[in-house]
Amino acid sequence: MLVGLGGGIGSIFRFLTSFYAAKYAVSGFPLGTFLVNVLGCFILGVALGIFDKHALGSENIRLLFITGFCGGYTTFSTFASENIQLLQQQNYTLLIIYTLASLLVGFLAVAIGLGLSRYW
Repeated sequence: MLVGLGGGIGSIFRFLTSFYAAKYAVSGFPLGTFLVNVLGCFILGVALGIFDKHALGSENIRLLFITGFCGGYTTFSTFASENIQLLQQQNYTLLIIYTLASLLVGFLAVAIGLGLSRYW
């Protein structure tokens, strides 16, 4: 129940983020998906750090926020689909930039989130 609630809220926020990001997307770069995945990684890092630091390790909170919200907010399937579209369009440069940037910036966002969580 908690995973579904968190996932539903995360999905709504994903839609809103992608909708507003689409206004600023240029050159076919999938800005909406990139933003939700990077922000989701950052939120996940902050949440993990805060939960661990303050012993907020309740399984219910983790299910609601980490599994539910972050799982509903981020979207690997859309990321994969957009990469296939770039491949089919033979836009290899953007495909490589998008894939590498998503992975590297995603890892960095989790690390920054974990680091910043020490101050909360």
